Amino acid sequence: MPPPLRHAAHLDLSYRPLASEDYGFTEALYLSTRAEELAFSGWPEAQRREFLMQQHRAQHLHYQRHYPDAEWLVVERAGTPVGRLYIEEWRDQFRIIDISLMPAARGGGIGTAILRDTLDWAKAHAKSASIHVEKGNPARALYERLGFTLVEDKGVYDLMKWSPPASSA
Repeated sequence: MPPPLRHAAHLDLSYRPLASEDYGFTEALYLSTRAEELAFSGWPEAQRREFLMQQHRAQHLHYQRHYPDAEWLVVERAGTPVGRLYIEEWRDQFRIIDISLMPAARGGGIGTAILRDTLDWAKAHAKSASIHVEKGNPARALYERLGFTLVEDKGVYDLMKWSPPASSA
């Protein structure tokens, strides 16, 4: 079951399950998040694209293998795919496996709304939320604003965690 749409609904967002015909979309989404990293590689465009397509396949297989019970969601705005949210519920937390948005959907509050809904959902279940974040990822500032803190340095990635506020009972 995906997080309820409260904040995200105000932005005309919805979720639907990932389907096999979405592979081209998730590939384009992945390429859009990585293209800048390879822009100065000196590789020809075709080589960069092929490399990123291979990386997307590897990531997709890794996620499927290591998160078998995850919710694989396509984020849509007014019926058009604009991103993805992959999340798995564990005993004590919700692991945000991946949240990505197409370039045109970035910077307009969509990611914030999705994450706020996810954190509200975690709070309602008395669970924390966690995510692996690359050290140079600009979204890191958003995670910090929402209350995520560093819990483990994993080399290229940091594990960040959000915990619900203590009950005021």
